[in-house]
Amino acid sequence: ILGGALSLALGAYLWSIGAITVGTVYLIFIYTDLLSTPIGEIQTQLQDLQQAEASMLRIEELFHNHSALTDDGRISLPAGALPVELREVSFGYNPADAILKSVSFHLPAGNLLGIVGRTGSGKTTLARLLFRLYDPQMGEVCLGEVPIKNVRLQDLRQHVGMVTQDVQIFHATVRDNLTFFNRTISDTHILAAIDDLGLSTWLNSLPDGLDSELGSGGAGLSAGEAQLLAFTRVLLTNPGLVILDEASSRLDPATEQLIEHAMVKLFSGRTGIIIAHRLATLQRVDEIMVIEDGSILEYGQREEIASDPSSRFSYLLQAGLEEVSA
Repeated sequence: ILGGALSLALGAYLWSIGAITVGTVYLIFIYTDLLSTPIGEIQTQLQDLQQAEASMLRIEELFHNHSALTDDGRISLPAGALPVELREVSFGYNPADAILKSVSFHLPAGNLLGIVGRTGSGKTTLARLLFRLYDPQMGEVCLGEVPIKNVRLQDLRQHVGMVTQDVQIFHATVRDNLTFFNRTISDTHILAAIDDLGLSTWLNSLPDGLDSELGSGGAGLSAGEAQLLAFTRVLLTNPGLVILDEASSRLDPATEQLIEHAMVKLFSGRTGIIIAHRLATLQRVDEIMVIEDGSILEYGQREEIASDPSSRFSYLLQAGLEEVSA
């Protein structure tokens, strides 16, 4: 618009002094308008190049970062449900500021544990230690009675499945999103997992089935669909331990029912840990852990803690609070 106005003003001035004709004024205006589109495209491409350069620099920095974790383990974890044990574990992202303080507990194989606590109490940090995204400064984390430092990282990640609140969806096909581009997983296996978790109707509604493209960041997916896709990813790896950081967002009743059914399938025959945000989720767990300021305030069988009127968990049940993170 500005270029057209300037060309028209310049043409009018030159015409007024007799330097050009009216036809030439018109040609100047038309040529300016024709040039505006390619110039705009060049500007867009330059901006894209600048963004690409910044992304490449970030990727280069990432490649130059070295993990502080050592991967010199030689032990493989057994198949099936895994017992979980923490022995006097202390950890802080800043070693001077401990998030977890001398945490110890034992979760038998095949049991389901619900973890409750305020925001910042250390619930998610505990899950990250079990997945070995970090090593504790003190103590040991054990799976299958084996310290996870002695387990190969690749083997550990195959035996531990984790579903976070923020489900990462790539701009790729449904198949690639579920398998993380692992071509060794057959479509038969994928379809069986999708059917088990109640996603068949959703998959059949897509134009190209497993070959349908999903948008980056889960564009076009509901919160429930994204969570079910994350469940399917875990089910395909058949882990012995499943860690679920439950999404705190409310879902419609139909989707809630699908999620409930999927969770039963997901935890069947496996050890499970749920970082719970809703009381309804805790109805199915075998054991309860209440974390307060990085320490275990309560731990034990759900029925025993629920029947103890002095317990924090019993208070939550009696108060009828929907959210349990307060």
